[in-house]
Amino acid sequence: MTRVLAIANQKGGVGKTTTAVNLAASLVHLGKRVMLIDLDPQANATMGAGIDKSKVKATVYSLLIGESSVHEVMVASETGGFDLLPATRDLAGAEVELVEAQARESRLKQALAPVVSNYDFVIIDCPPALNLLTLNGLVAADAVLIPMQCEYYALEGLSDLVSTLRRIRQSLNRRIEIEGLLRTMFDPRSTLAQQVSDQLVKHFTSKLYHTVIPRNVRLAEAPSYGRPILAYDKTSKGAQAYLQLAEELLARHNTHEVAHTV
Repeated sequence: MTRVLAIANQKGGVGKTTTAVNLAASLVHLGKRVMLIDLDPQANATMGAGIDKSKVKATVYSLLIGESSVHEVMVASETGGFDLLPATRDLAGAEVELVEAQARESRLKQALAPVVSNYDFVIIDCPPALNLLTLNGLVAADAVLIPMQCEYYALEGLSDLVSTLRRIRQSLNRRIEIEGLLRTMFDPRSTLAQQVSDQLVKHFTSKLYHTVIPRNVRLAEAPSYGRPILAYDKTSKGAQAYLQLAEELLARHNTHEVAHTV
């Protein structure tokens, strides 16, 4: 069964796009069929997947406003091995054009319907704001993976996001749940990072991934070459961490499926 995951956090700079691109590539490495959706007008996931956004003919923008089908928008990431629905800065215009559109929050879900069953995982890179684009991602998703840095303001942002998800579950998507919390850009030398990490372990034990993504120079360099970290430096700590995350996610997914069957 396909698992649709939104990578979301209302706070910017926490590693959402890095996680979306590298988790997608790691799942492919483990033999899974994956689609990545770039729902952020900054289009960093598109560039990180090795796609020249100036050369794409159709984007998530044209998909959401109904000008293109999912088949017309889809491109293949040669460096990541997954299919991609790319974005450009035009996507920011969808915010305005969808305001008065019918079923505006579920445009992405409807557009994906013809192809979603072709994949094991669909990963949605959401923008760092609770706007109409993020809502489309959350309505289309089965669950949310929340990347977060271990710093003071992260806990406050997490509380806001959990409240948002609660409201979405009540009115727009009853099935959505938190897939897991992922500690990113972690520096074990930082006392504050350790303290915040301890708080997360204490309060979110069952939802917190054991995998921790470290601060890693190679991981930061990879997007500028249009490559996921596995294609840039598979021996780096960043590559090994995202492979470990993919394995942990698959283990949880298999457990989830067994429980659902029972």
